[in-house]
Order: sequence, then structure tokens, then C-alpha cells
Amino acid sequence: MNATAATRHWLEQAVIGLNLCPFAKAVHVKEQIRWVESPARDAQGLLDDLLRELQLLAAADPETVETTLLIHPHALNDFLDYNDFLDVADAAIDELGLTGVLQVASFHPNYQFAGTAPDDVENLSNRSPHPMLHLLREDSIDRAVAAFPDTATIYERNIETLRSLGADGWRRLMSMAG
Repeated sequence: MNATAATRHWLEQAVIGLNLCPFAKAVHVKEQIRWVESPARDAQGLLDDLLRELQLLAAADPETVETTLLIHPHALNDFLDYNDFLDVADAAIDELGLTGVLQVASFHPNYQFAGTAPDDVENLSNRSPHPMLHLLREDSIDRAVAAFPDTATIYERNIETLRSLGADGWRRLMSMAG
């Protein structure tokens, strides 16, 4: 399965299937997600792709392209390097004058929240099959938060869902044919 297909499977089975993000289903069903698989092999190549995708998303009609998944299977496979790159991504948004317009959400196969152990189940909520930068419109986030008044409870609900599923259940879910 290629990186885009694996990521689509993850989105459908985990993110939407387990309702880890209550806002993902609508944009997926409306086909408003731009799926981009970067050929980049290093941080500079990824930065070039990121800059291009930020500009494309900012210029796109939200009814057509609401969000972008920039999947980069060949760059920043080490989580600490990836995590360091998030500062570069934020600086790129600022450099393009898109602060307050776009933001980046982070997903990685080895994602680990600060203060957690590598095997803690809550890390699964941000574990995608390949490193990925999720480019989001801040207006969309604001609308989603307004429509879903208890956004603060999403994280806690996800932890409960993932604990119930367990690591073995997660592996089975991710290995199912897409």
C-alpha cells in the first residue's frame, strides 16, 4: 500500500472510524481534502513542498480544498527531527504572512506527547502511518469549535476510546484491508 493509500486507510478507519476527530468526516465525504505525497528526502525538500502547499491552500476556495494532508514518507522519519521541523513549519507560516490564517497539526508513526512513555495509548491519537503535516485553515477550526462546544472533551474521549481498543486492537484496525 503506498503512503497516500495507507494514510487514507488510517483516516477512514481510525480518525473517522473511531471518531478521534469529529470534524474529519465532513471534509472527507465532501472530498475537500488535498492529498499530497511529498517526494522530499530531507528537511529542505520538505520545506519547499510545505511552502508551496501553504500558498496553494491559502489561495484555494475552501469549498473545494478545505485542508491539506502533506504526507512525507521519505523525510523526517525520526520523530525528534520531525518534532524540531515543526518550528520550521511555524516559521514558514509566519514568513508567508499566514499566521492566523493557516496552522499545522502534526502526525507521525512514532508520535509521542510530552510527558508520556513511548507506548502510552494516548500517543496513538496522533500516530499516522507516515510522517505528515496537516495544514488547516484557522477559520475552519473556529467554526468547528463553535459548532462543537465541548472540544476540550475530545482529548479525554479519545484516550478512553484508545484505552478500550488497546494496542492490539489498534494494530488489527491498522492492518485491515482498506
